[in-house]
Amino acid sequence: MIFTETPLSGAYVIELERVEDERGFFARSWCAEEFRREGLDAKVAQANVSINKQSGTLRGLHYQTPPFAESKVVSCIKGAVYDVIIDLRFDSATFLRWFAVELSADNRKALYVPKCFAHGFLTLQDNAEVTYLISEFYSPQHARGVRWNDDLFGIQWPMKPQVLSLKDGQFPDARPEDFLDLNS
Repeated sequence: MIFTETPLSGAYVIELERVEDERGFFARSWCAEEFRREGLDAKVAQANVSINKQSGTLRGLHYQTPPFAESKVVSCIKGAVYDVIIDLRFDSATFLRWFAVELSADNRKALYVPKCFAHGFLTLQDNAEVTYLISEFYSPQHARGVRWNDDLFGIQWPMKPQVLSLKDGQFPDARPEDFLDLNS
């Protein structure tokens, strides 16, 4: 596995190291030992899948507060998504900055999302399928989110969302002090 740190400290794009021959290729897509060697959270408490029927579907931007703050490894195994993270760690040098990467079945990239980062994606193709390895169990009372078009973050999306849940569209305007309780 090839780990490339993003401009947001602690977040990584992960690429497969392919062994190719006439049959196709083989690659390791998860290895707790390699994650630990990179200093990343290797705990997996649950694995989730998201099926998205229509291009332009937006999910997110979600996070959980401590003690259920979660790290994630996100990949797109069918179609393509514009995957976005925001650093919400108040004491971080990259606090409130965002980063995006296209994850697709073709490029087979994954994104490591550290604890106390908001995460979401916009589908770029119909029937996009996204998988997540998550370090903590879902805790509804610790679940939070920020709005996809909040001026505080200024995310540049490739298109306006066509499908969005009522909940995701109604998060209030965020303020920097909203994230004081998140620890890096």
